[in-house]
Amino acid sequence: MASDIKDTVHAVEAAAVMGLLPTRPRVLALGEPTHGEDALLDVRNELFRQLVEEEGYRTIAVESDCLAGQAVDAYVTSGAGSLDAVMERGFSHGFGASAANRELVRWMRAYNDGRPAAERLRFAGFDGPLEITGAAAPREALTALHDYLSLHLDAGLLPCTAATLDGLLGPDGLWTEPAAMTDPARSTGRSAEAAELRLLADDLVALLDARAPQLIGATSREAWERARLHGRTATGLLRYHFWMADTSPGRMPRLLGQRGLMMAENLLALAERGPTLVHAHNSHLQRDISSMRMGGVPLEWWSAGSIVSARLGGQYAFIATALGTIRHRGVDAPQAGTLEGLLYALPEEVCVVDARGLGAALADSLAAPRASAWFGYFPFDPAHLAATDGLVFLRDVPEGRSGSA
Repeated sequence: MASDIKDTVHAVEAAAVMGLLPTRPRVLALGEPTHGEDALLDVRNELFRQLVEEEGYRTIAVESDCLAGQAVDAYVTSGAGSLDAVMERGFSHGFGASAANRELVRWMRAYNDGRPAAERLRFAGFDGPLEITGAAAPREALTALHDYLSLHLDAGLLPCTAATLDGLLGPDGLWTEPAAMTDPARSTGRSAEAAELRLLADDLVALLDARAPQLIGATSREAWERARLHGRTATGLLRYHFWMADTSPGRMPRLLGQRGLMMAENLLALAERGPTLVHAHNSHLQRDISSMRMGGVPLEWWSAGSIVSARLGGQYAFIATALGTIRHRGVDAPQAGTLEGLLYALPEEVCVVDARGLGAALADSLAAPRASAWFGYFPFDPAHLAATDGLVFLRDVPEGRSGSA
């Protein structure tokens, strides 16, 4: 069987990845099947370096807080702050502790050193300010948007004052209450104040767009786009908190879908700026509907990748990552008859595979997806081969290069 797929296997190089695609996509996404393994990020770093240098990509976006990521972008573009500081405060989900992420930021800063602004490589987080335990308060995003508008527009145009916003927002602890993730009654997302804030946020974003010519002229396109990020984040967080207060069976799919939408809106905004490389979990980037089990309950949602693909068509490409073993996590050699089992039999330690070509070569010969021995690892489902442009396969993930999960 391995001989049937030899023509679909290549070295992990930019040229091999681009050879799988009809044209250079506006958004090129690389997924991973688990978080916290720096060996996977090392492969990402080298591949992204080649794509930047050989294919002209100018933004690298990762699955991390979009607001915190602004500090990383300031560091890599202008040297603002220090590497230690941006690794500590510029990443969410504990990803700043990753040695491979640190190396990525260090390389981006070195790449930009001495280059004119138009040629600099940009960094972005594209996730919302969300954690598994809940969501951030909308204060930072909403007040930043209001501050920008109030500095450059007549006060009479704004729907409210800063003091009104502050009073409606109340203490941040109301929004970040950890118990609200499992108990909708502890969420403030459907309070009268939250409802008023949603209306005001909508009016502020509409004003930002309606006055775009004036605001871009008075400030810069960069400043206006930053305000748009704050606007997207404010409205997205308020919507997320609204669904945290929901008591229907659709609550968790709504929350997953809302997170996916926030990610997608950020990626689409980055794509407007220029060619963008993206890295996140496979489930956030795939074209097919995503699924998982939480508390034994099956959940489905449309991910950021599926939304961006629907919007951009052929200007979106998705390369998934699959792997053989993570022995220090209890993930041993894959079972025979699985996709990973077939790839594990190849001599290559790391390779890129033509996913659609592989699917055609295998036809219906693969069994069900691989069973996962560890809850943090999501094996690749061969049913997704037809909707995937390529696969990066890493045979063994070594211990000792683990970052923070």
